[in-house]
Amino acid sequence: MTRTAKAAVYDAPHSPFEIKEYPLRPVKPNEVLVKITMSTICRSDIHSYEGHRPNPCPGILGHEIIGVIDQLGSTIKRDMRGDPLKVGDRITWSEYFYDGDCYYREIHDMPQKCSGVRKYGHDLVEEDPHFLGGFAEYCYILPGTWILKLPDALSDEEATPINCGVATMVSVTEAAEIEMGDTVVVQGLGLLGLYGCAMAKARGARLVIGIDAVESRLEVARQFGADHVLNAVKLRPAETVNTVRSLCAPDSADAVIEVCGVASVVPQGLEMLRVGGRYVLGGLVSPGANVTIDANMIVKKWIKLRGIHNYHPRHLIQALDFVMANRDRFPFKSIVDSKFPLQDVGEAFRRASERTVLRAAIVP
Repeated sequence: MTRTAKAAVYDAPHSPFEIKEYPLRPVKPNEVLVKITMSTICRSDIHSYEGHRPNPCPGILGHEIIGVIDQLGSTIKRDMRGDPLKVGDRITWSEYFYDGDCYYREIHDMPQKCSGVRKYGHDLVEEDPHFLGGFAEYCYILPGTWILKLPDALSDEEATPINCGVATMVSVTEAAEIEMGDTVVVQGLGLLGLYGCAMAKARGARLVIGIDAVESRLEVARQFGADHVLNAVKLRPAETVNTVRSLCAPDSADAVIEVCGVASVVPQGLEMLRVGGRYVLGGLVSPGANVTIDANMIVKKWIKLRGIHNYHPRHLIQALDFVMANRDRFPFKSIVDSKFPLQDVGEAFRRASERTVLRAAIVP
């Protein structure tokens, strides 16, 4: 008898999610089938659902996923650390996959930028193997994916964001070159920004300033290492810049990290930096993020400007290690602050879109 499983499918941007059933086939030798225990709604899922970025439809969204191995292909023996894998192990895996020759991987060590790279939560549900997204009961892991076994001590709430939000922030904070004694500004205090504050502190920053337009997130940021928080609604842009400059004596911030996804903050970020400062953009993931800046400022101030999209596989390991090493210092578990059954995914998206929750989780 053919096994089936359920998934929350959307046919077009803004269309209601429908719970549909599809067949589960046996895995091929180089595949894994995972029974999903939790998936969380990333801001990019919302962008896709609202039509701000292209995504195949009908499809299953969701790429921040963890689960338990249900079927293990015969050639899959170990995870990316070299630890043995077996049915029943709880795992996470890279949000993207690519199996083939790749110039960027072989020459530039950038496997995340291979031409033809695919991402979980970005495939047509009607095509085999159907289940390639997180808002479902099962997910297939295909060749070219990096798999990582999870420690038993780690809760689902702590583990689920690791393969996207946390690993991305490892890449972002690495690019920001944060060092002991630095002053760091984080623009945006959603999940990415909270982890950014925590990582900046863990890397030795003496002062971390968090900025957001949602009042409730400001005090939360203090729990994740922010020394000062600024409300972007209550302060005019010039006031925000001047406040940062005064806090980051003697001459403005060493590094600014953008993870709010709002292009209009970029000129402010540049003005907050000292001569020789670093600016990393990590939140502007949708097309049309147009902004006007004075490029002369970048030249005269010797500013390093860099964008980060996706992450290197090693950042996935580092993300897990960071959470394990700092879970008693920062309340990572509290970031996933709401849970919904699969049939209520529409309500979960509504609340996540309205920013009334930090991270909504789907528990099938």
